[in-house]
Amino acid sequence: MGSIVLVVRLVLADVRRHKVQAVMLLLAVTVATATMALGLSLRGVSDALYEQTRAATAGPDVVALSGDTGPAVTSALASLADSPEVIAHHGPYRIVYANLTTRDSTSSPVVVQGFADTPGAVNRPLVTSGQWVRSGGTVLERGFATALGVGVGDRVTIAGRSYPVVGIAVTAATSIYPWAAQIGPGGGPSDYSGLAWMTRSDAQALASSQDLPVTMALDLKLRDPAATEAFRDAHRVSTIVINFHTWQFTAEQDMVILKDTQPILVVGSWLLSFLAITGVAALAAGRAVEQTRRAGLLKAVGTAPGLIATVLLTEYLALALAGDALGLVIARLTAPTIASPTASRIGDAASPGGATVATATVLAVAVAVLSTLRPTLRAMRTAAVTALTATAHQPRHRPWLTTLSALLPTPLLLGLRLTARRPGRAVLQACSTATTVIAIVALLTLYAQPDRGYGLDGSSALPNLRDVHDRRLLLAVTVLLIALAVVNTITLTWTTAIEARANMAIARTLGATPGQISAGLSVAQLLPALPGAVIGVRLGVGLLSLFAAGNPAEAPSSWLLGAALATLLATAALTALPARLAARRPVAQTLSAETA
Repeated sequence: MGSIVLVVRLVLADVRRHKVQAVMLLLAVTVATATMALGLSLRGVSDALYEQTRAATAGPDVVALSGDTGPAVTSALASLADSPEVIAHHGPYRIVYANLTTRDSTSSPVVVQGFADTPGAVNRPLVTSGQWVRSGGTVLERGFATALGVGVGDRVTIAGRSYPVVGIAVTAATSIYPWAAQIGPGGGPSDYSGLAWMTRSDAQALASSQDLPVTMALDLKLRDPAATEAFRDAHRVSTIVINFHTWQFTAEQDMVILKDTQPILVVGSWLLSFLAITGVAALAAGRAVEQTRRAGLLKAVGTAPGLIATVLLTEYLALALAGDALGLVIARLTAPTIASPTASRIGDAASPGGATVATATVLAVAVAVLSTLRPTLRAMRTAAVTALTATAHQPRHRPWLTTLSALLPTPLLLGLRLTARRPGRAVLQACSTATTVIAIVALLTLYAQPDRGYGLDGSSALPNLRDVHDRRLLLAVTVLLIALAVVNTITLTWTTAIEARANMAIARTLGATPGQISAGLSVAQLLPALPGAVIGVRLGVGLLSLFAAGNPAEAPSSWLLGAALATLLATAALTALPARLAARRPVAQTLSAETA
């Protein structure tokens, strides 16, 4: 039998015997790699969606805007179209600043662009529903219409005039909703705004009737689209202020709404990976004696040490790589929704790039190797005879621990001794708790930040999409972290109970009740969870700089204290069931198995 066939058969047999552990590892790696792949590929996905929208709408290479109006401004803008670098243009055209109100009284700032009945060669908005502008009607940008909850056939009021919505369209000439204004009145700063189109005559009549602020704009297509910076530097006008918005600037502006999304996903993937390592390491430690005996059997039949290591590691590596592949598929399917939360862009997201795939794969392999390296090395270093006759690890006798714990209540005594005899396991539990609390505190801190909506005067009638997007994403990551932490806590409790069953049986023969044994196993998890919760609160507050803007608001202390206490209570509840099941095993059966 060839070595490869032997390895495959042994791995498949072990997976069949430990289905639950295999599923846990697969899901943990899948979640971690999917989260990291999403975080690393967001910019590429956002750029791809912008490029596809730009191609479908003949997006301009440069948009020239002036906050002033009049013949001199129109002449200055028109002269740009005569430049030798320009091969096509659209405009000049008006951009009118107004307010829009829907039928259900939702109000928002809006910029109205006056366009021809038939779009030209540059900046041709793509109608996704309904039809293009006609006299007396308006077309809304799709991201803006989605936020308003307005569709074709509805009516909106713009600057006191009622207009039917005749179409919904997308464009790459402006940034995504809510940054359609580009510049504010007079060339100053702009507020959150949506975008609407009207005919040129309707836009002129709207501005004239209400004496609304107007900006003039010109869309330009260059002979060399990459030479936008050189074009801008060569056409600065001293007497008339003209702002140049390049297509590179517009693509970069699309990423503003994802400013916090990438850190949430990347840092979340680190935390998920750490919890995955913690959980798998606990499983591997629980199977250490079994793996050592398995290595002893392979040594007894003449298997080389390298092949033994391959057998022990391949199972975890194969499951990790399968989880990596599944995570990349999930990232590919969910990337468009996360990278474009405003519906202002169209197209399909590209697959994760080579660097993203490589990073996610390295992460998956690291989870598998770091989780199982120590048990594998221990099995490799154990002689065949010792491995075949090995029993449970005997803890070292510590007189000071016996003296210290003698006066404690029985559950606390048992829990303290279990914790002291397995310091590595206690560190894993503390780290698992700290990781979970970090995410919970970061989520609470994010929810404590003041919220300025996209509605008129910052009204929350139109929610701040960036804040909503970040909160939902961080909530999803936190839920995944809590789910992994729950599994880890149950695994650590059960593994501790299995390894300590002989000691617990002896304690019962000395008078300890099953309830005290169960409470002792729970205390063994709560003791390291307490410092873990305290450390998690401090580190979670430190993550505020990643998720909040300048001068962030701090979460109330009562929220943070409640999060820590809730985590400890949840740990106690989760350990109760496996501890109770382990404590109900008959003493005679346990001691007979240990001495057999």
